[in-house]
Amino acid sequence: MKTKLAIIALGALALTACSKLTKENYDKLEMGMTQDEVEAIIGSADNCGKTMGAMACTWGNEDSKHVKIVFMGDKAVTFTYDGLK
Repeated sequence: MKTKLAIIALGALALTACSKLTKENYDKLEMGMTQDEVEAIIGSADNCGKTMGAMACTWGNEDSKHVKIVFMGDKAVTFTYDGLK
């Protein structure tokens, strides 16, 4: 029973450590992608806000590793990142 619980706990820990927010995945992003296409690569955005017809979304934490993408007409037009490995 203890072994089974240990395996389950280890599996859960491994899954939480597997972030899609990596430099390798960032490099797969392309101008003109939709938000759905971007999210298929790096996961759901942590924060999005609309301003003057543009939507700016952030993945991750701006104080550490993060990606920022601005969408216009549901197409990615700018990308920035910090702290990705």
